[in-house]
Amino acid sequence: MMNAMINLSRRSVTVLCGLLASLSLVPGTAHTAAALTVAQALADAPAADWRSPAPEQTVVMTLPGGRQVLIELAPGFAPRHTRQIAQLVHAGWYDGLAIARVNDNYVTQWGDADATRALPEGQARTQPAEFFLPALPAGAHWLELPGPDSFARHTGLVDGWPAARNRPGGPVWLAHCYGMVGAGRDNAADSGSVTELYAVIGHSPRQLDRNVTLVGRVLQGIEHLAALPRGTAAMGFYATPAERTPLLTVRLLADLPAQQRPDLQVLRTDSPGYARWLAAKRERREDWFVEPGGHIDLCNALPPVRQRPAVLP
Repeated sequence: MMNAMINLSRRSVTVLCGLLASLSLVPGTAHTAAALTVAQALADAPAADWRSPAPEQTVVMTLPGGRQVLIELAPGFAPRHTRQIAQLVHAGWYDGLAIARVNDNYVTQWGDADATRALPEGQARTQPAEFFLPALPAGAHWLELPGPDSFARHTGLVDGWPAARNRPGGPVWLAHCYGMVGAGRDNAADSGSVTELYAVIGHSPRQLDRNVTLVGRVLQGIEHLAALPRGTAAMGFYATPAERTPLLTVRLLADLPAQQRPDLQVLRTDSPGYARWLAAKRERREDWFVEPGGHIDLCNALPPVRQRPAVLP
């Protein structure tokens, strides 16, 4: 526990130094605060400030036309749900299912909409709720965001995931930001099922926090879910099966041949590069901005994602 606290302290100091550097309080930085832009902050982030998602926790969903949606799972917050998702993906269970609901400014939902596909032996149809963690796990990195939030007293990033809590040391939960992925459920809290998943495609519905189990985040391809025709039946469901978009294949990145794996990287939220990017986004310095906002809310602080740069010979 003491080592974990020391490591957490060291990471926090590193992030703080990056933030101070972005504000030109540390000499020798590439840009001054007056000139630093979001694009420059990203360009300045060294390779060590980026991480690669774990292939066994990254889902690649292929839609017609070769469109791909890449989802990183969050086992640290929803271990039961994400374990089952990975098992079902590995078994090919989602292949041939469909996107059955696109609710404008809300969610896109996919899976076994008619509840007709049998689950593999030993797989349960529902899972106990994983709405929050009783406390932050030892060794996890919490980066507090300054400023008010409408739904929690404290918001921040936990190892890159948007999270909230009402007091340090108390329960912590994931937030329903744009691109976050959750497991649908009925009225009962423990009726959540990975047979019906959804992604947020509208203004962050934070009222769902601590009411639905969030299982991950779309890292790439959210536009393929957000640009689909809206459903015209109740709650944005498609009125007929013919309107649905089929899921051609759903694979774990680990199960794809190396040459077919999209090579994405996520900016680490415990890095100086993220601190500089966050500061630049809080105080927009691009020529277009007349008045910097001086604030950033939780869902605008999600870490950037990029393709791994090519290595020159």
